[in-house]
Amino acid sequence: MNIHTKAVHSGDRKRAGTHVPVTTPIHTATSYFYESMEQLDRVFGDAEKGYCYARYDNPSAAALEELMCALESGDAALACASGMAALHTAILSALTDRRRSIVAANAMYGTTVGLLMNVFEPSGVSVRFADVCDLASLRAVVAEAQPGCIVMESISNPLLRVAEIDSVAAIANQAGAALVVDNTFATPLLARPLELGAHFSVHSVTKYLAGHGDVLGGVVVTLRQHADSLRALGRTIGGVLGPFECYLTMRGIKTFPLRMERQCANACHVASWLAAHPRVERVYFTGDPRHPDQATIRRLFPPNLYGAMVSFEIRDAGREEVFRFMDALRMIVRATSLGDVHTMMLYPVMSSHRELSPKHRQRMGIRDNLVRLSVGIEAPEDILADLEQALALG
Repeated sequence: MNIHTKAVHSGDRKRAGTHVPVTTPIHTATSYFYESMEQLDRVFGDAEKGYCYARYDNPSAAALEELMCALESGDAALACASGMAALHTAILSALTDRRRSIVAANAMYGTTVGLLMNVFEPSGVSVRFADVCDLASLRAVVAEAQPGCIVMESISNPLLRVAEIDSVAAIANQAGAALVVDNTFATPLLARPLELGAHFSVHSVTKYLAGHGDVLGGVVVTLRQHADSLRALGRTIGGVLGPFECYLTMRGIKTFPLRMERQCANACHVASWLAAHPRVERVYFTGDPRHPDQATIRRLFPPNLYGAMVSFEIRDAGREEVFRFMDALRMIVRATSLGDVHTMMLYPVMSSHRELSPKHRQRMGIRDNLVRLSVGIEAPEDILADLEQALALG
């Protein structure tokens, strides 16, 4: 079944007595009643399918998790309270019964780096960073570190590198490690990491999947072998997604492929225009034929779909000039997120990678003149007009 069809139908229309709701309702109950203690005991112990307590399971969450399994070709999923909660839970599940060692991509979201260095490392988990786009270097680091888990992004934040997920998965499997891929930027429309050999695919559903800036949530999708540990962690830690947020996410996903296709097309227009602008020093975009990972992108992504993120450096700009440029924007939203229907701009030094030291950002290639653009579904000429006037004023 095509992903457009899965997005519309998967997870919905579960029978509830004599009637079948066309869309999954919002189930707000925290606990559930059964006619006998024997049945409640069976449900509570997973001997019989059913719901007993909202931290354990919820019909709205179950519907979203079924939908995400369909989109990501997974066997099990867990809806979480945020994207970071999802990533934390995925890594914990990946390390279950494995060596307490992580090898992570050296180019990632700043808070992910903070999670690894400030949460996992102080807890006794060793963390090493490696260039996942350099397979020979990655093999060497993995051979030395012997990780239980490898963590990467399908499209790196914010410089948009794309590693060979299937090749990284092979390296992980040879080392007995689980591969966790944050697939937020690519979405299941561009990449499905589990089909490429990964063990966990993680999303901040706050972004493209819900897509309207009104949901904070995350989801982990995994394979059958990790289903029990993932569910046990969700029940124990309790960072699960509420029913209303599950409903809003499912509602957003129904149009996500259409939105994403439009956003990808708009991003191509914007990136080409920026590349020719005299005030722009450099453009980072996965659709650029000069992209260092062009061969990987062409092999792994569908034709003409490159994602909707465009990062660029403003020529001879520092913090003051970047602030002046962003303050001059009239339509494009200055906000610390991405993936909404409206175009959004973020200054990584101030927000997504603020917690990292200047030297760490410099090693990652994040300069003080870099801005990150999440392209929306507006008319492309209006996006370009706003960028034009802001670059002229800023």
